[in-house]
Amino acid sequence: MRARSIILTSILLFLTTILPAQNSHYEVYIDTYKEMAIEQMHRHGIPASITLAQGLLESGAGRSMLAVKANNHFGIKCGGTWNGPYMLKDDDERNEKFRVYNSARESYEDHSLFLTTRGRYSSLFSLKRTDYKGWAHGLKKAGYATNPRYAYNLIDIIERYDLARFDHMKPGQSYRRHRHSRHHNDNVATLAQTPVNTAAQWNIGRCNDNYYVIARNGDTYASIAQAMGISERKLRKRNEVGKRHTLQAGDIVYLEKKRSKADRSLKGKYHIVKVGESMHRIAQLYGIRIKTLYKNNDLPDNYIPQAGQYLRIR
Repeated sequence: MRARSIILTSILLFLTTILPAQNSHYEVYIDTYKEMAIEQMHRHGIPASITLAQGLLESGAGRSMLAVKANNHFGIKCGGTWNGPYMLKDDDERNEKFRVYNSARESYEDHSLFLTTRGRYSSLFSLKRTDYKGWAHGLKKAGYATNPRYAYNLIDIIERYDLARFDHMKPGQSYRRHRHSRHHNDNVATLAQTPVNTAAQWNIGRCNDNYYVIARNGDTYASIAQAMGISERKLRKRNEVGKRHTLQAGDIVYLEKKRSKADRSLKGKYHIVKVGESMHRIAQLYGIRIKTLYKNNDLPDNYIPQAGQYLRIR
């Protein structure tokens, strides 16, 4: 009886502490990447629910070593067609090669291309976009993962977090329907009220409790600031750039002042500097101020990071 009591106590502890924490991480991940999943769905035909569920499962809600160090959210290995950077990690065998991306967005796009360009997944695209169960079982049958319960794990995640609702949405729609927390400011609310033909074209996300948009071709700080109803000077200040800094497609533009610390989940984590990355770009990836990145790594303000260098995020 004593042994049974200990087991029941352990189960109760798991349900009351670990599961709520997991739910929190999952909800943050969903809030951050739902727009990417919806965008990929409309571009490539993969249900957003499936993309999100795979991202959650494969990356441990963005907390796995592959996700943190390689921006690899779907556990995709190099294979014979990959010519980009890679990292070694034990999986089915020792020291297997996994793809390394410059951003989570690249990982999401490559996941879509991975499914659309390989013949063994072609039958999935004859299924309805709302048939997430068919997609889940089809992925397992086609050999995406070796876990015999892979399909059921995906279905459980989709149903537990109601991810199927995203299969009916258009880009930008999920953001406009989102109920902002009490911490949002007028600029975030302004984005939600931006006309559909403008807001829907932006890729919108959230990082470190801060909303951002991904710059498109032709976007400027002035045009985004105008849409947000704030001054260009204020927007530039929030993103720590000078008057002459120009936007490039794919740049992250935060709508609020960046935080002085990275998310708690990144405590003790490192960023591996990629070729061409600046301290500003790295700070933008994590939604933190540049001076925080310098301070965390005991570096002078004019330091230029080197490819392959490890930088502490928090």
